[in-house]
Amino acid sequence: MSARHFARRGLLVILSSPSGAGKSTISRLLLDSERDMSLSISVTTRARRPSEVEGVHYHFVTMREFEKMRDRGELLEWAEVHGNCYGTPRDPVEASLSDGSDVLFDIDWQGAEQITGAMPDDVVSIFVLPPSGSELKSRLVRRAEDDEATILRRLANAREELGHYSDYDYVVVNDDLESALEGVRAILHAERLRRRRLVGVDGFVDGIVKAL
Repeated sequence: MSARHFARRGLLVILSSPSGAGKSTISRLLLDSERDMSLSISVTTRARRPSEVEGVHYHFVTMREFEKMRDRGELLEWAEVHGNCYGTPRDPVEASLSDGSDVLFDIDWQGAEQITGAMPDDVVSIFVLPPSGSELKSRLVRRAEDDEATILRRLANAREELGHYSDYDYVVVNDDLESALEGVRAILHAERLRRRRLVGVDGFVDGIVKAL
């Protein structure tokens, strides 16, 4: 028996990590393999990187546009990170949950805290750790999209971000990408089978009992 035998409410799957620990790569691979999952596309005031596409990686907005969305209550969560603002539009998330689809969040601990506080019954949170501090530094340098000042700022913020790992439901160490991905998949599949998430399971069991 699997979750596909029952209707269910969708999950909010949160992946967080210090910059460079690999959550974005894991997110991309997870989306490639999970049919009933979509990525929550955040809005941000950050400038678009050369490799990023509007509406795929982020919705890029001005600070004034962001403030209007925030003030109208259109953001499920928002935070200021590395001097830029990020937020999650509320309506598409709630629509996906109602349709039984999962929504993946590639966000920092501040966003995770707000979403968990707002929708605790729907959240599954996973913190991705790097194998070591030296490897984290190397990954940020190899990225080659940020200047030296940005890298130094991200490393400084990593200390604070790592201090919040214990707020998450699960921890996955990304020392091997495939193993880390399989760990996240295992968490996802188990959470989909939680009894309280399955609609109609009580009636299903009653039918079995009556047939005995």
